[in-house]
Amino acid sequence: MRLGYSMSYWGGAGLGPADHLALVREAEALGYESVWAAETYGTDPASLMAWIAGQTERIALGTGVLQMSGRKPVVAAMTAATIDQVSGGRARLGVGVSGPQVVEGWHGERFDRPLARARDYLEVVRLALGGAPVSYRGETLTLPLDDSEGKELSLAVSPVQERLPVYLAAMGPKTIALAGELADGWLAIHFPPEHLAAMRVHLKGRDIDVAPMLLTLVEEDQDLAYDMMRPMLALYLGGMGSRRTNFYNRLAASLGFEKEAAQLQEAFLDGRQGEAMAMLPDALIDAMTLCGPAGKLRERVAGYREAGATSLIVGLVTPTRRLRSRQLRLIAQLVRASA
Repeated sequence: MRLGYSMSYWGGAGLGPADHLALVREAEALGYESVWAAETYGTDPASLMAWIAGQTERIALGTGVLQMSGRKPVVAAMTAATIDQVSGGRARLGVGVSGPQVVEGWHGERFDRPLARARDYLEVVRLALGGAPVSYRGETLTLPLDDSEGKELSLAVSPVQERLPVYLAAMGPKTIALAGELADGWLAIHFPPEHLAAMRVHLKGRDIDVAPMLLTLVEEDQDLAYDMMRPMLALYLGGMGSRRTNFYNRLAASLGFEKEAAQLQEAFLDGRQGEAMAMLPDALIDAMTLCGPAGKLRERVAGYREAGATSLIVGLVTPTRRLRSRQLRLIAQLVRASA
């Protein structure tokens, strides 16, 4: 099982570009196989990966994830191919449909037919990266436009990799099935190993990189570990979506925490964030994150391996460079020990 490091949303008190770069270099030295950067309405992960490319040697560079609504699929292909060129073949393109809060509020598009849009997006990305003239007729996308002066064009720069890996962030059965059909990897955000194992059936046996992405903290004081997880997990369950549509909240509900997830979201969206954090049951934090003593986490990581995970991508919640550096080392040690 390969180990990846998620830079997440470029957050953390007092952390600047030099700090983040130092952490990526340390991850590379520790044997982390990949680094990923997220996108909401802040930093651009593609720019970060291009910047990191020239200052690292081996670590794979992933966008985790680009919002489909923010880039046309041919632009995503151009971006990935460019990063692959400047990095000597280390790019990974992670994409996702996002949600209505960002798609409609930030990008000004309707969040409709997400599954059909994802299918069309992945098909066109693969056509473009493969070097073929892009001609496509889908439910949500037609290239070139009919009755127009449009011309079938091919990507003018080729990726270094013969098949540049494309990952899809997916949470529901139909989207997971689409990842199995068209993608090279599945980014399973906040999935516990038991749920990961159950949902792998939707991949229909296709051999792709199954990559859970998890907030992670190695900490012998279990109560402190839970409290360190509360702010970010409460944000995901309470604030990353509207009252009607929050995919992370739905995941928590599907894991058996429907009442707790609903109450937490209500408190968070009403401005009672502290109360929302306090509402998180320890069992829910255990289900959706990796946190606690090293011995406990070794068993949990082994559970992910048994569930079929082929990569494990960890995000850190500690606020300073020194503490994050320590976490990178501890996580690398326990993942090796769990093998």
